[in-house]
Amino acid sequence: MLDPAVQSLKGSIVRLGSVDLQVAYSPGQAPAILLVHGGLGNRFNWQNQWEFLQSRDRAVLAYDLAGHGESGRYRRYSVGRHRRDLTRLLHHFSLEQPILCCHSYGVTIGLEWAARHPTTAMIAIAGGTHNLTPWWEVPLMKFFAAGGYQIYHSSPIQQLIQRSPSENSNPSSDLPSHAHPYEAIESFWGYDGRRHALTCPTVVITGGRDPVFPPMMGDQLAAHLSSSVHLTVPASGHSVMVEAPNLVNQALWQLLHRGELVESWVDLVSNGWVTDR
Repeated sequence: MLDPAVQSLKGSIVRLGSVDLQVAYSPGQAPAILLVHGGLGNRFNWQNQWEFLQSRDRAVLAYDLAGHGESGRYRRYSVGRHRRDLTRLLHHFSLEQPILCCHSYGVTIGLEWAARHPTTAMIAIAGGTHNLTPWWEVPLMKFFAAGGYQIYHSSPIQQLIQRSPSENSNPSSDLPSHAHPYEAIESFWGYDGRRHALTCPTVVITGGRDPVFPPMMGDQLAAHLSSSVHLTVPASGHSVMVEAPNLVNQALWQLLHRGELVESWVDLVSNGWVTDR
């Protein structure tokens, strides 16, 4: 039996030009919140935020990027195509001036989109403008794209994983079982978005234990933006929205309910749950 939040995230296929995207949309109060996952992820990465926003009657949309999850595939991938897909999704559902809540390489898509379109606000989790690819990612992704993913999904490896006490049934924890997500991630390598001057209010969130996008890189992103606050969750790694969902939900709620970036975090900082950088 699937969790009700997982069931409601099932969504449906939306045809956008030459690609089919798997999209979950829950109508509600504007502005809509767009949940954009990162490389190798899927819409279920946002299960906690989806449930939180849906229960409060807020318009929320989550989808699988092209080449990921249950969405269709491109023959060639680019950041521009992902940005175009986001634009077409918003047009399809008649949504304007959204709040973009993005993770990892999804932040790249959000930055590119917000630099060209009116955006109410943005939450950038573990992603930034440049130097986003750790040295080990390129050979590892090429290995998986060439068929290495089949080793991970082989019976002996899966038996070991199933015996692990950390294993759960959440679809967001599954590594992709086909080559396309590993191929699609290449379109983000070498990205440099420092030319964009983003003006919308932005909450930058990093995990204190994130080896991929450490707090120092969050500092750099926040310094690049004209209206931002940088919050570090000391005990969290790369997937802050999964590891510390209540903090991400709080950031969303404050932007929706009060339009605040800094003042609402005083209690969290004083309790040591986040570091206001």
